Amino acid sequence: MKAIRLDKLALNIVAYAVIAIVALLCVIPFIMVLAGSFTSENAVMTNGYGLWPSVFSVESYRAILTDPTSLLKAYGVTLLITITGTVAGLFLTAMTAYVLYRKEFRYRNKFAFFFYFTTLFNGGLVAYYLIMLKYYHMKDSLLALIVPLLLSPYYILIMRNFLNAVPDAIPESAKVDGASEFTIFTRLCLPLMKPALASIGMFIALGYWNDWYQAALFIDDQNKFPLQYMLYKMITNIEFLSYAAGNNGIPTVELPHETVKLAMTVVSIGPVVLVYPFVQKYFVKGLTVGAVKG
Repeated sequence: MKAIRLDKLALNIVAYAVIAIVALLCVIPFIMVLAGSFTSENAVMTNGYGLWPSVFSVESYRAILTDPTSLLKAYGVTLLITITGTVAGLFLTAMTAYVLYRKEFRYRNKFAFFFYFTTLFNGGLVAYYLIMLKYYHMKDSLLALIVPLLLSPYYILIMRNFLNAVPDAIPESAKVDGASEFTIFTRLCLPLMKPALASIGMFIALGYWNDWYQAALFIDDQNKFPLQYMLYKMITNIEFLSYAAGNNGIPTVELPHETVKLAMTVVSIGPVVLVYPFVQKYFVKGLTVGAVKG
């Protein structure tokens, strides 16, 4: 009995040590990015990246905040499309998954195959661009940043698989009591889907928060730039100015392009890091249940 306890203790020590090492390896890159953003450009170019600023400097943040109004506008646009897109996308994803889950829906397998088919083939960039502009008229519209990411077949199938774990007796009994399909979905199924909603919602929100591609295709109005696209444009401009300064004999070190990238990373991921701890507890249950059931 004592030998078993010692083995269990040794196993726990080894397991916690391995987890601690893996966690440390995950945290170190973020610490290096944070430290690099507060390091002078000269020190980064000379000494490389480290866990602590060798020469403390806030020049990179000063370069980003030269126009705080544009940064705040971009933050506002990103928050708007992230919140709106996540709520709408999550509801549509759950509702579509519910339709595919209901055995009474005669064509559910055909629709499931249709969703799966779109993960393998699509019309291509040209067709997508023409449809968005010519038929949907989404040039310079915030809808162009929201609509394309509303539904993902991958998330629909995960949500449908999660719903398969819900006993059929629950919606059937509610139907006998006279509840409509929408009532069954909103009053019974949605509360049971909290782990899947939290985990899928986090992925949808990250997709909106990190997206810059839709803005590059459809947005020309600077007041509608999302955060990631504005940071992308800023890096491009700094690299262009650095290149032009080098050609004209101006010391390029005056333009902190490397540390600016790190500072922009810190600025852009800050809210995501704050939100993640509140939903990460649902990840294991939400994703594993959705992945195992066939």
